Amino acid sequence: MLTSVLLLAALSTVLVDRRHHAFAAPGASGAGQTARSLKEIEHVVIFMQENRSFNHYFGTMAGTRNFADPNVQINEDGRPVMIQKVTPARQGVNTLAPWHLAHQGGEWVEGAQCATGGSNSYDYNQASLNHGRNDRWQYFGEPANWGYLKRNEIPVHFSVAEGWTVGDMYQQQSSITATNPNRVMLVSGSLNVPGSPQKPGDGGTYLDNWEVPGCPLPNINCYPLNWQTCYEMYEDLDVSWQVYQDRNNFGDNPLAHFKKFRDAPADSPLTKKGMSYPGLDKFYKDARAGTLPEVSFIVGPMELSEHPPWLPKDGAWLQQQVIDAVTQSPKYGKTVLLISYDESGGFGDHVTPYHAPKGTPGEWMKDYLGVQGDIFVGPGWRLPFYVVSPFTRGGRVFTEHADHTSHILFVEEWLSSRGYNNVTLPSMVHWRREHMSNLVSMLDFENADTSVPNIPKAEVPSKNALGAWDGMAKCKARFSNPTAPWKTQPKTFPPKGLIEQGYKQVVGSLTEGRYLVFSAAHDKNEYLLSHKGGSKLGVSSKSSTDAMRYAQPDTRFVIHYYNNGATDLETRLTQQDSPFLVSTPDKKRWIGPGGTLVESRDAAAPVDIAFDAGLKGGSRGYSMKYAKGGDSSFITVDKGGVNIGKAPAQFRFKVLSVSYDE
Repeated sequence: MLTSVLLLAALSTVLVDRRHHAFAAPGASGAGQTARSLKEIEHVVIFMQENRSFNHYFGTMAGTRNFADPNVQINEDGRPVMIQKVTPARQGVNTLAPWHLAHQGGEWVEGAQCATGGSNSYDYNQASLNHGRNDRWQYFGEPANWGYLKRNEIPVHFSVAEGWTVGDMYQQQSSITATNPNRVMLVSGSLNVPGSPQKPGDGGTYLDNWEVPGCPLPNINCYPLNWQTCYEMYEDLDVSWQVYQDRNNFGDNPLAHFKKFRDAPADSPLTKKGMSYPGLDKFYKDARAGTLPEVSFIVGPMELSEHPPWLPKDGAWLQQQVIDAVTQSPKYGKTVLLISYDESGGFGDHVTPYHAPKGTPGEWMKDYLGVQGDIFVGPGWRLPFYVVSPFTRGGRVFTEHADHTSHILFVEEWLSSRGYNNVTLPSMVHWRREHMSNLVSMLDFENADTSVPNIPKAEVPSKNALGAWDGMAKCKARFSNPTAPWKTQPKTFPPKGLIEQGYKQVVGSLTEGRYLVFSAAHDKNEYLLSHKGGSKLGVSSKSSTDAMRYAQPDTRFVIHYYNNGATDLETRLTQQDSPFLVSTPDKKRWIGPGGTLVESRDAAAPVDIAFDAGLKGGSRGYSMKYAKGGDSSFITVDKGGVNIGKAPAQFRFKVLSVSYDE
């Protein structure tokens, strides 16, 4: 796709405080009445951009699973995934750490905007994954695929993600391959991998950007696709919906890959709602008027899609137009806007994908190229994901496993709460339905906030004399891909000062990868679980200043998947649920039975850490309970210290994900 797109493009030729913990200077919205429950939401807007990984955009963001990951995967050769092997060596160097694409400074702050990360194809992705080792990004690729941007290069993205709620375990690539299959997953929940709900003759297995009728290989990329999408289900349920797109849509409307939409008459609902071109200006108008359908799907133009080498800052401008229209709507108080990316675009991520056990129907198959043997098709690497709504306001991080199918699951849950029947899409692969988040835990209706963060004003994209966006063409005319700092890499990674300092409140079921603080309110005071006592858990009070209120080293803990003691790679990648083992950051002490701190992992006691979203009348937050044996007691804190036993009614911990250099 990229080669043809570049030809088309040729024709058309802040100072920031690094302590980020909350969002300042909120503005007004057009909110109107605000929903108090899931069933009172009236509008869901889905907006998917192109080809960026989580590390590439947000690897330095405070309070997320960032480059300072305490659970980073260590492979059998003793090397952490963060440090990639380079084969063959470059300038005498055989390893590469994540590197700042604008490290040369000066004009390269602009040059980094049009950097490309290499191939995003099925074969390249599977080779980089290397059967879960995730260590071959530099065997085949462009060094920039291990490069990242910072806040000053993408200030709008950072501000939106931190002003509302960012998801740091959204495994964007529902399939470990390119654009089309991932967008097909977004609307149908399947690629027809063997064992899926579809029949072999229904099309697929859809693994590449293939758009030619027929099958290039038996049962591989058979086109078009002939199974049900969620939008057909919405139509059958009489749920209003619309795809908003211009004709220059980069081929990003996935409904165009399905036979039923391709063959639909011009006057049919499927054509009018799914294959027409009302334009993004129509979306802005409908949003501001409060007349959006129940489900809206936005497909942006090619030049603003953020697909490398198109510029992130140009995509930021488009995102700001969408967000402004939604937040200025009289229905903003009853609207949820989901912003995601379709796949990583060749940019790597250090978090190896969580996936189904080997042989799971609809998830595993033989590599059709005959190179990799048995492979899991997805989910893939993490991408940027954030949700704009009054119910996600306030600098939080959502930590549940999610992927593109989570959009379908969210809408299903929402429609069910509103009384619709038969809202389960039969096309979706069963393992995704059972293991991917429906996103509902992200929403906090009790503390809804319709104010709008102070987002930096995005730069208007450049246009040429003919009115065509030409920012990428101008950038590419001046810059080649940035050069990696082969000889000047830091001795340790991440180096001190790279990760922004601060915290985010955690929402959703926990996963590994963060330094966590467990906080509880009691008698209008805040008490933090602490390991400073040596042999037993204790409590600390928060610091006096807001920016550093959770900075005390003795209050940081790290969670580890327990899995009945199994630590092999396959188990670690396929079994990622509570209970956890809980350690100090240096792993020298672990929570043991009865509130003790023990000196070895083998002596640690597994702890269930469960999230209650508060949707059924309970308090919102986390409980900690011993998971095994006779010691199935809760861990709670108050001004008197740590208590082990029955939890007080409605007791919940608030959990913070913290990033501090100390």
